[in-house]
Amino acid sequence: MNGKYELPFKLSNPDLLHNESFIHGKWVKSNSGKSFEVVDPGTGKAWTECPINDASDVDAAVRSSHECFERYKKLSPRVRAQLLFKWDSLIRENREDLATILVYETGKPKAEAYGEIDYSTGFTWWFAGEAERIQGTVFTPALPDRRVFTIKQPIGVAAALVPWNFPIAMVLRKAGAALAAGCTMIVKPSPETPITVLALAHLAQKAGFPNGALNVLTTDLDKTPELSEALCRHEMVKKVTFTGSTRVGKLVARLCSDNLKKVTLELGGNCPVLIFNDASVDQAMSQIFALKWRHAGQACITANRVYVQSGIFDKFLERWNAETKKLVIGHGADGSTTMGPVTTPRSIEKALALVEDAKSKGAIIHMGGNKVSNGGGYFFEPTVLTGITKEMDIYKEEIFAPVCTFIKFETEEEAVREANDTSMGLASYCFTKNVDRLWRLFENLEAGMIGLNTGNSSAAESPFGGIKQSGYGKESGKDVAVSEYLITKTGTFTLEGQS
Repeated sequence: MNGKYELPFKLSNPDLLHNESFIHGKWVKSNSGKSFEVVDPGTGKAWTECPINDASDVDAAVRSSHECFERYKKLSPRVRAQLLFKWDSLIRENREDLATILVYETGKPKAEAYGEIDYSTGFTWWFAGEAERIQGTVFTPALPDRRVFTIKQPIGVAAALVPWNFPIAMVLRKAGAALAAGCTMIVKPSPETPITVLALAHLAQKAGFPNGALNVLTTDLDKTPELSEALCRHEMVKKVTFTGSTRVGKLVARLCSDNLKKVTLELGGNCPVLIFNDASVDQAMSQIFALKWRHAGQACITANRVYVQSGIFDKFLERWNAETKKLVIGHGADGSTTMGPVTTPRSIEKALALVEDAKSKGAIIHMGGNKVSNGGGYFFEPTVLTGITKEMDIYKEEIFAPVCTFIKFETEEEAVREANDTSMGLASYCFTKNVDRLWRLFENLEAGMIGLNTGNSSAAESPFGGIKQSGYGKESGKDVAVSEYLITKTGTFTLEGQS
């Protein structure tokens, strides 16, 4: 690490810390020699720096991955599985140190950092098993004396553009599937969380993955568009996977369309929650409270609009506000902290703008709504609003901050209509003890994932992805996630002399 910075933590395994890009098994600087600072959101202070890679750095990284792919794709599925299991084991062994790095890059409390790692290793474990379950087909077609068979093959070099809110989960969910399929991958981490991703690359090398199987190019916010575009346009990159905003996702899709690259897009959400009079208030509270305030509201599947039926609205809101007041805001490394900072100053600016717009249009602020001065960090008060209308920006946009809105409804039809009144379709949630209603909501809510009496529907074995402007393609889940990194070849032959 660079000696001009004071490291604000100590690791049991200092070898995990790297602050250079990782290409073909080597730690390298950018061609420009320029670097950017990595900042602790809990203090606003920089603690290291990483290379500012740009378009000029892309070709070497892609050619490294392509060279590796030509050999890696020929490894047996059993060998690929063993490499993934070893990587998984090393990540688990370094759980404490990885959690510490996560805290100082994302700002999330240590308990949530542990939770992300435990969730993330579900992907490496799952995809290690999936590596040996990639199968083709053989069948007899309609025409006589013919046979048709299919085989699955890895598509090639993949590029992953990952966000900062769950950097370990996003890398392992994407890279786990790609490496299981026999693809190699180049990761462009978010400028906020490069050190976490570089630590994963270090452990992948220790696990025995060949040089070039997992490359990492870091860069700052200004050069992110240039670097991402160069990866999307490179002729040797055959697949791009992106997690982020709908606005940027459309740009990625447009870039990849020029060469008809395969694309997976996991984009923004404006996720509704429907809580009915017959719901278990205890169950709904525990599930949605954790979902909303986790990582200070910075999750794509978090609750944006909470619809509560009129019979329990006042009771639920009162209890929600009482529990919210108990949240302890502070640095993620402090054991007493239950909600850390937002990760970027931009998140505070957006939260302030959304709250001010809602307030000016008649919304009621029950608590919060302000930036918190706390040692220079990026803190925002947990905020609760009612009186939300369709004219407000907060009704239409993804919040991505610790701001929760509550809306009263009367009938199921009204609630479904309001919940679906968004261009997004990532996740929706509903709470009721009426089994017929649960099934209706499962079919009628317009989202790729529906939480039925649960606020946590994401797991390695469950397909993850949205509809509408929340993207397309699936990550995780049986068969579907690995298929995103495969092509299917069809073979047809005629049997001579068959009678």
